[in-house]
Amino acid sequence: MLLLLLLIFLVLRNIVKLLYDRKRKVMGAKLRTKLVVVFACLSLIPTVLLFLFSSQFITSSMAFWFNIPVEQSLEKSLEVGRQVYRHVGENNRFFLERVAYQISRRKLLADKNRDALKHYIQVVQGAFNLQAIEVYSRSSQRLAVALDADLEGTPLEPVSADSIHKELQLGRFLTLTGFLPSGEMVRTLGRIPINAGPDKALGIVAVTTVIPETLSENMATILRGFDQYRQMKVFKRPIQVSHLITLSIVALLIMFCATWFGFYVSKTLTVPIQELAKGTRRVAGGDLDFAIEMVSDDEMGTLVDSFNKMTRDLRLGKQQLESSTQELKERNLEIEQRRLYMETVLQNVSAGVISLDARGFHTTINKSAEKMLGFKAKQFLNRHYKSVLGPEYLALANDILEELENGPGNWVQRNVKITIDQTARTFMVHVTALKDENDRFMGTVVVFDDLTEIEKAQRMAAWREVARRIAHEVKNPLTPIKLSAQRLRLKYGEQIQGDRSVFTECTQTIIDQVDQLKNLVNEFSSFARLPSVNREPCHLQAIVGEAVALYREAHLDILFKIEEGSEIPQLNLDPGQMRRVLLNLIDNAIAAMDGSGTITITLSFDPVSKSAQLSVSDTGAGIAPEDKSRLFEPYFSTKRTGMGLGLSIVNAIVEDHDGSIRVEDNYPAGTIFIVELPA
Repeated sequence: MLLLLLLIFLVLRNIVKLLYDRKRKVMGAKLRTKLVVVFACLSLIPTVLLFLFSSQFITSSMAFWFNIPVEQSLEKSLEVGRQVYRHVGENNRFFLERVAYQISRRKLLADKNRDALKHYIQVVQGAFNLQAIEVYSRSSQRLAVALDADLEGTPLEPVSADSIHKELQLGRFLTLTGFLPSGEMVRTLGRIPINAGPDKALGIVAVTTVIPETLSENMATILRGFDQYRQMKVFKRPIQVSHLITLSIVALLIMFCATWFGFYVSKTLTVPIQELAKGTRRVAGGDLDFAIEMVSDDEMGTLVDSFNKMTRDLRLGKQQLESSTQELKERNLEIEQRRLYMETVLQNVSAGVISLDARGFHTTINKSAEKMLGFKAKQFLNRHYKSVLGPEYLALANDILEELENGPGNWVQRNVKITIDQTARTFMVHVTALKDENDRFMGTVVVFDDLTEIEKAQRMAAWREVARRIAHEVKNPLTPIKLSAQRLRLKYGEQIQGDRSVFTECTQTIIDQVDQLKNLVNEFSSFARLPSVNREPCHLQAIVGEAVALYREAHLDILFKIEEGSEIPQLNLDPGQMRRVLLNLIDNAIAAMDGSGTITITLSFDPVSKSAQLSVSDTGAGIAPEDKSRLFEPYFSTKRTGMGLGLSIVNAIVEDHDGSIRVEDNYPAGTIFIVELPA
């Protein structure tokens, strides 16, 4: 069986491999298929004939072994034995009825007739040649027994009380069997009187007949033989199937052996062809070092030797070709390295660079240009500049290109203001015309830098210097003026009689205006020279909670909401300055809502960028798009009474914390100030 399984595995493996080779159109696969089919057919025809003949022989043999006459003979023999047992039982019941009738009629079960009972059953036993007669009381006590001479030396056990009780309850004859040294015992029990009901029975009579030992053994032998025959008949089909399976295994073994031998023979013929095909593909793929080992000196060996000579000639030609092209590759590599270097420099330079070909189509846009102008390069590449620029910028581009074309030089430089995402930005644009050595126009290169932050820093520095000087010049005379007004009110307030109230009101006005000027000077001083940042670990949530608590009691008509996202870790901040930032933003939000509305303060943390975000949103009137770019400039304010320093100070504090602040529209109404701080 293991050998068959091994052959099946080998044959199936080779069949699968052969089918796979045919599918890939491997050289020699069709020849191998023909050889395998021929060997399989040569083994299949005689094997099938042998299998059919053998299976017919097994079927006829099984039919002969299990024919009907044998089964009928066994059944008749068994029926003869059963008739013997039935005859014995009928005789026992016949004599039992008469004995029970006489005992009942003569009332022999009475205690005074006990001897007469014993005498009667002995007479009956001897007269009718019965092996034994027993009489039992209703209480299962054996009252009398008469035995044949053959049983005198054999102890006859009394009938069990359970059998007597069963006979009395069922109200019918009961036959019991057992074995004695002389043969098989058949004991029949009946009631006294015989027709009495179970409750009226006076006793039990038992009549015993012994079947000779030879007859009982013959019956047992017949019964065992019939049982064995029936068992064999049950297994007739499995035995037949088992023989057929064995025959099938042998047939399959022969077929698979022949098929495997076909595979083996075909392999010896097709392997050299496959090697040649493999070598041809390798050579076609450029592997000229491939060589086939010669295994024979016949025609196939001659073909292999010719193939090896061809590959050697091709290898020599390839070496000559490689030596002639190596120099060209080195030159191309040098050019490619220069190109990659220029592209790397172009992509990493901080200035924005855009190049156009001679027709005006975009050919190059670096990352800095994408970042500054807020678009993706794929939106503009290989497209004409006139198809992507709006009307206002198209006129500017045409003006610059016209100046470049008609001007004395090959370049033009301008400062241009462009609005990007509703924010005005200033760019220094340098446009250069590209020309080859023959002065032929090849395209245009546009290089630009964002000057917005530089201009903002310059304006901030100038305003701080102005604020410092104003604060210095104005602060000095304020204190003498306030003191002089207070002295006038103290010295002459009691002396003036008629216009005393007017005098007091005027001096108080001077003092109040001086205080307002001092506050203004303090604002100038704060803007001109902000205190240095003293950072310490603190929780931004605590700063927000303290600030909001101050406003909730003072502005009952405004709803203050605090929303916290993910858990925010401790940040290195200056608590005082950050509190000042928050108070300025909340003050602006309250002023924008005219006393009623909702102010929402949102806290969140981005684990990817490791930055915390604080946003303050209101439901006020909002900010005009043209004002957003100037919100953080000094002395610019959208409020009529504002000085324009609050948001400038906020921006300076946030920048000192290495953060950023921006403004966005809050939908459906209002403004959002967003502060981002690094963790």
